[in-house]
Amino acid sequence: MKTGYLGVDTGSISTKGVIIDDENNIIANEYLWTEGNPVNAVKSVLRAIEKQSGDIAVASVGTTGSARKLIGAMLEADVVKNEITAHAVGTLVVFPDVRTILEIGGQDSKIILIDNGIVVDYAMNTLCAAGTGSFLSSQAKRLGIDVEDFGNIALTSNNPTKIAARCTVFAESDLVHKAQIGHKREDIIAGLCLAVVNNYLNNVGKGKAIKPPIVFQGGVSKNSGVVRAFEQVIGEEILVDKNSHLMGAYGAAILAKNNKKGRVFGFDVAKMEFVTKGYECKKCPNNCEIICFYKNNILIDSWGNRCMNGSVAEIMSVKSQ
Repeated sequence: MKTGYLGVDTGSISTKGVIIDDENNIIANEYLWTEGNPVNAVKSVLRAIEKQSGDIAVASVGTTGSARKLIGAMLEADVVKNEITAHAVGTLVVFPDVRTILEIGGQDSKIILIDNGIVVDYAMNTLCAAGTGSFLSSQAKRLGIDVEDFGNIALTSNNPTKIAARCTVFAESDLVHKAQIGHKREDIIAGLCLAVVNNYLNNVGKGKAIKPPIVFQGGVSKNSGVVRAFEQVIGEEILVDKNSHLMGAYGAAILAKNNKKGRVFGFDVAKMEFVTKGYECKKCPNNCEIICFYKNNILIDSWGNRCMNGSVAEIMSVKSQ
């Protein structure tokens, strides 16, 4: 039986999972929408990649993404890492000479600067969705087209419309106005792609030295219109790997491989019941909001505490009294 390593990246919009082998080849993968329920999304990912993996024995697990701690507890992960680390590790395997990583997801975006294989700077934007995938999706709906067709339509434009996209509300108003005064649909779509790029560079990339090789990843990297817009604005080739949308999960799997602890992961976790319960701890003036995580009605983890009063051990001790 061959050995594999599982990486899971659970974000606000999408959840990704991959299994890699000892040579870092992806042998199973899944990408689906989180839909506000990361636990159920991960269960669906596990069921999908288990069918693809055949006789692979998963020796270790890594998690990343905004729900990395929750899913790390669920999967008893060997490694739980932030998105910056996971994306950098995965990208460096595919593009060893990378200097700049541009990443745009569904509701957030990030930039990672690398020098000689080491992350030297980064920035994230989690406050405004104007330069993210959700912005493009909402505009696609407004225009009555599938967001998957956005890029190809944008490439047919030779005169992109200028769209004010510093704010989603302003962008939508400007889009409607430009359409009403006769701008072509393909020009508006190309303009939206440029707006996303300019918003990203003026916020996430502000003050950053963007040097080639430049790698673009995240779900929006599949939009050829945005890729072309980046190349036009930056003036450099933008590299996009076929698995660019999976890079966080890929990096988490590589980290898991490098930290394996001699156990076999069981996919039957997808059949178990997981529940979170929140409460306000009033044992001290902090009044921490504690989240308790249960597997089959057994408390397995908790977080949110700023002192030992809200620790798992203390919670379990109180429950046993």
